[in-house]
Amino acid sequence: MRVALFTDTYVPDVNGVAKTLGRLVNDLESRGAVCKVFAPDGGTGGDEDRRRVERFYSIPFLLYPECRMALPGPVHLRKTLRAFQPDLIHLATPFNLGLMGLSYAKRHRIPVVASYHTHFDHYLAFYKLQWMEPVLWKYMQWFHQDCRKIYVPSESCRRHLEEKGLAPLEIWPRGVETASFHPRGGRDETLASRNISPDKFVILYVGRLAPEKSIDVLMGTFDSLPASIRACSHLIVAGDGPLYKPLTERYGGEADITFTGFEQGEALRELYAAADVFLFPSATETFGNVVLEAMASGTPVIGAAAGGVADSIEHGKTGLLCVPGDTADFARAVCRIFSDRGLAGELAGQAHSYSLRQSWDAIFSRLYASYQEAAGSSSGIGQGKAAVVK
Repeated sequence: MRVALFTDTYVPDVNGVAKTLGRLVNDLESRGAVCKVFAPDGGTGGDEDRRRVERFYSIPFLLYPECRMALPGPVHLRKTLRAFQPDLIHLATPFNLGLMGLSYAKRHRIPVVASYHTHFDHYLAFYKLQWMEPVLWKYMQWFHQDCRKIYVPSESCRRHLEEKGLAPLEIWPRGVETASFHPRGGRDETLASRNISPDKFVILYVGRLAPEKSIDVLMGTFDSLPASIRACSHLIVAGDGPLYKPLTERYGGEADITFTGFEQGEALRELYAAADVFLFPSATETFGNVVLEAMASGTPVIGAAAGGVADSIEHGKTGLLCVPGDTADFARAVCRIFSDRGLAGELAGQAHSYSLRQSWDAIFSRLYASYQEAAGSSSGIGQGKAAVVK
């Protein structure tokens, strides 16, 4: 099978989508498939990257500057696709590159699948662009109408797109590398290296620092903890983004708050395992990879009862869910974990057991079978059923 993948973010970009697609390509090639990735420039990959990835000039995307919007040369792109001769085209972006891939697929009657990664409609309100939502959904319906499958990362995401009239939907969940993310020792050393007392109750956030991640709820939760608990606690905020500078300017002088900036690799894995609780208030996630990483690390999780986070956490069993945007509810959950270490241990143990069942190999096996079904379907492109936008 020869698969052409169109995406607005790809490794070495460091975000959940880029990592997932990088794993996908590696897995496909391990099964004998041949892949060609079409992505924005900015990558720093080596020889293997240049062999499998075609990159194009790009500009920052309005709602997510860390991601790039490619401005592909259509003549060069078509030439590359003709030489590659894909059996299946996978569109992981509905924007410029995705449009080019869709156009080529229609012209040459190549089967198309798509994957949905980001709730851009949820982001609009944070940037005062709510007026764009009806237009966005009409466009998304049109863009996906000929796709043989639309892969979504969670059940809540499937329901959301179903309500908007997209079909046919299939869940492609996310896994976690439990060999990398797991409970470990060395907590005191990890915290000491960051000038944090090991006696502190450590609250950790990992993710992009942007309005749509409910960073105001994160900081408000810590600010509203009872004085007796706040005095014993330390908040670690690991991540970068448009709010990093305003946050460090406002809270940089607080002795009980540490902003680490962007973290990855072993340093990030150590932070997950060293924390006493992982606090993730974002209500806009299609999945929430960081939640699963924290669970695999044996750290109890508090998340918003919304989106993909609510699909990963079973309230009271593998974590605690709070009313989205309700700072008081999040603060009560933190106090509950702080005061009941038995509960914290039970949640951590159940969460870790759950993470062990989220195998990437099993997930990609199912996806590969789905790819084969889509590529082998006898109906030509253009025969898809157009969904009605609700």
